[in-house]
Amino acid sequence: MAHIVRDKQKLLNRIRRIRGQVDAIERAIEQAGNCFAILHTAAACRGALNGLMAELIEGHIRFHVLNPDERPESEQARAAQELIDVVYAFLK
Repeated sequence: MAHIVRDKQKLLNRIRRIRGQVDAIERAIEQAGNCFAILHTAAACRGALNGLMAELIEGHIRFHVLNPDERPESEQARAAQELIDVVYAFLK
């Protein structure tokens, strides 16, 4: 939870931007907006959610799976970084 408390404002700002994107999709559908624009906004929203998810997973790994006092060059730290890299690549 330390990483969420530490990054609280940054995370809330990201969520508010995502909410704005979702609201824009809703408005566009209600007003029978341009299909391409709706799809583009939906894709951007999905990317934003994936980015948020990756950031939350990274924080969880770094603060709850790894021992924060462990050496950053340890085998466990290297394996955790590899996992974080895979998560970012998967959610990209």
